[in-house]
Amino acid sequence: MNNVFKDFVRDRQARVETTLEHWLPSSKTLPHRLHEAMRYASLNGGKYIRPLLVYATGHALGVTSEQLDGPAASVEFIHAYSLVHDDLPSMDNDDLRRGKPSCHKAFDEATALLAGDALQSLPFYILSHDPKMQADATRRLRMVETLALACGSRGMAGGQAIDLASVGKELNLAELENMHIHKTGALIRASVKLGALSQNNCDEEIINTLDHFAKCVGLAFQIKDDILDVEGDTETLGKPQGSDIAQNKPTYPALLGIRESGKMANELLTDALETISGLDENADPLRQTAELMVNRTY
Repeated sequence: MNNVFKDFVRDRQARVETTLEHWLPSSKTLPHRLHEAMRYASLNGGKYIRPLLVYATGHALGVTSEQLDGPAASVEFIHAYSLVHDDLPSMDNDDLRRGKPSCHKAFDEATALLAGDALQSLPFYILSHDPKMQADATRRLRMVETLALACGSRGMAGGQAIDLASVGKELNLAELENMHIHKTGALIRASVKLGALSQNNCDEEIINTLDHFAKCVGLAFQIKDDILDVEGDTETLGKPQGSDIAQNKPTYPALLGIRESGKMANELLTDALETISGLDENADPLRQTAELMVNRTY
């Protein structure tokens, strides 16, 4: 990671954290415990990969960071809600998230469930009300539509349902890819699309090109996640290492092996980068964000 990109990442991570803080209700506001849980789940040291994709996509298209703060925070709130719900005993039953007790362990299951519900609704208020966004009403409506589809039954929720139904089963490559296109890939694609839709005159060809880029990156990101579940350690990952294996979940390494999984992730990254090769140097942060997602060690 070169110094220019490091500065880009640090700046945007700070921006989105400030924006999350701005839109979250204070823990002093009733109901106190619910708002405290929402803040705990959202402001606990995430990598902010999805907001980075929003910022980097917008940057590639000449959109200012100020205009992207709301969309970036919106995708992070959706991500935070999904983690709270995924960690529940009725789902993946994980007690650790980002190196800290999961929301339901720090509070209780009912509060965690409600915190996730509240975090899921907040982004739609932001996209419809944020005064810093310069997107017109038509673009805002498309953003709402994009995010709604990404977190619903045709996106993350559907992917999680497939995941739960697949425990202990052997999926073929196409079935595994379909699961992760929904569970992980949908929000990654939505992040890129929200960045593109932040430019009022972004044409459909560019949006479609960026969507293919995001689809490739999303799958590569998931493959890397599966690899790290085998090769990483709990302290570095911030969540229990080996949890997928322990729960007998279908993964890319289980199906293909570590070496072939890594090869597939690199091929998808190459495809993604070739897809946006026609964009100028303003897209360099987007290229480097993709590389960071696939080459990370945590």
